[in-house]
Amino acid sequence: MASNMDREMILADFQACTGIENIDEAITLLEQNNWDLVAAINGVIPQENGILQSEYGGETLQGPTYGPTSHPTASSSTPSSSSAFRHVVPSRQIVERQPRMLDFRVEYRDRNVDVVLEDSCTVGEIKHILENELQIPVSKMLLKGWKTGDLDDSTVLKTLHLPKNNSLYVLTPDLPPPSSSNSGALQESLNQNFMLIITHREVQREYNLNFSGSSTIQEMTLAASGLTYPCHRLTVGRRSSPAQIREQSEEQCTDVHMVSDSDGDDFEDATEFGVDDGEMFGMASSALRKSPMMPENAENEGDALLQFTAEFSSRYGDCHPVYFIGSLEAAFQEAFYGKARDRKLLAIYLHHDESVLTNVFCSQMLCAESIVSYLSQNFITWAWDMTKEANRARFLTMCTRHFGSVVAQTIRTQKTDQFPLFLIIMGKRSSNEVLNVIQGNTTVDELMMRLMAAMEIFSAQQQEDIKDEDEREARENVKREQDEAYRISLEADRAKREAQEREQAEQFRLEQIRKEQEEEREAIRLSLEQSLPPEPKKESTESVSKLRIRTPSGEFFERRFLASSKLQVVFDFVASKGYPWEEFKLLGTFPRRDVTQLDPDKSLLEVKLYPQETLFLEAKE
Repeated sequence: MASNMDREMILADFQACTGIENIDEAITLLEQNNWDLVAAINGVIPQENGILQSEYGGETLQGPTYGPTSHPTASSSTPSSSSAFRHVVPSRQIVERQPRMLDFRVEYRDRNVDVVLEDSCTVGEIKHILENELQIPVSKMLLKGWKTGDLDDSTVLKTLHLPKNNSLYVLTPDLPPPSSSNSGALQESLNQNFMLIITHREVQREYNLNFSGSSTIQEMTLAASGLTYPCHRLTVGRRSSPAQIREQSEEQCTDVHMVSDSDGDDFEDATEFGVDDGEMFGMASSALRKSPMMPENAENEGDALLQFTAEFSSRYGDCHPVYFIGSLEAAFQEAFYGKARDRKLLAIYLHHDESVLTNVFCSQMLCAESIVSYLSQNFITWAWDMTKEANRARFLTMCTRHFGSVVAQTIRTQKTDQFPLFLIIMGKRSSNEVLNVIQGNTTVDELMMRLMAAMEIFSAQQQEDIKDEDEREARENVKREQDEAYRISLEADRAKREAQEREQAEQFRLEQIRKEQEEEREAIRLSLEQSLPPEPKKESTESVSKLRIRTPSGEFFERRFLASSKLQVVFDFVASKGYPWEEFKLLGTFPRRDVTQLDPDKSLLEVKLYPQETLFLEAKE
């Protein structure tokens, strides 16, 4: 086997000869040919005739003979052709190293600039290109997003071992932000709170942190950073040194993505040609992964899904479906049991690390932007790892409980290389229906078509459910309105009845008070009447005063009093007739005077009510 340094040279020569820019694809082809440069080139660029022998192995392969005057001939299969090849075309001499082209997408505020450069260029040259595009001086520009941290302008891109596609961003802390019509929206975003769900990869812990939109990442606010509002998921890990990055890239180069349009059964026959899966892909895919997608025998499904999401992001990047964190029952509740307008389909992704289709399905189909966007809009996506037998048995038990034994048996009979599986579930009134089971040997277009077909079936059912729900809500609204009207009527009747009862009670109370007052007044009157001295007779020899008193109603009553009697006796006499002096005043005529204001202990003679006087009663104000 070639050393790591030789592999780098062979990879560079192979890409230069074939024009294949995708590193994973190039490594796949070289691994299939045991890193034999000539065999790999001949496999990509087949010739009509001619045989070349590689200096890396003894097998002869059909291919062109390289030399100044060489032409493909029938005699090229002789041993002399092998020596001629090695003399004229050593792998490090005939194939000159061609520079790799690197693509950079640079984001600055609301602009994206695409930059294409050779890997022999420097960081400073990128900045000069951006200076012309963005009209920003290099001295005011900070170029961020490098995996190894901030770099000098003199750093050569080749030394960074970058992938073909890269994303960077520009910060200009010394320049004021531009004024725009969106300043109001930006100001509103600055006042909003962002929930950052940060997963610590090393310790497998998750932190939920709240920050205002005005909080900064280096010199950029959260509101202007493009983070998803109100919740954004981030992963944090230990930064590797440049040497570790190179070492990791060499280790990962054997993890090959292969697209297959054939059924999974085709891979089972590979042993007939003397090649097992480990040799075909350079190394068993499970041996490359440091941690499983999901812990075995996890007690809590939510914790298992958290690890699944974190491991999926670390393997395939952050552009992937948003997996529902929680139990399968909770996913059912979220997808099926809300209002009809809010219901969605449930997509269950079944992962299997031992399948040869897993890497390509995850990286090229499940993480495609179109698939991710469509799933997020129309589906609740739940995932499970079927690699470990305990997890597999646990899911089959859940499947039997929720979908029945037929669906569970269908999944149980799926072979390893038919995974991953994508189950599309639609909730119905009485049961959950599996609309589709999508195997891993598919394409992005076919996957999208099957998702859309399931969505059409679901939409038709959803419209019926919405119609039924609207009719039911209309009936319930009518019933609620009738019940409310009846309740209001009862309340009005009860209030009216209570008002009548209060009025009657008040009338009764007042009547009782009036009666008590009348009884009291009558008792006082009788008491006064009994206490009056007897009326003097006409033939009395004592001085007698005759008083004639006119009531407010115009009636008169007369009585004789002794001239020596006190004025209080007159007051008691008037009160005994129902006119207490507290309520009425007794007035004289000539001269007009208020007798009730006189001293009641004086005699009638002293107050000049002798020998006779006419008085009249008047109610006090």
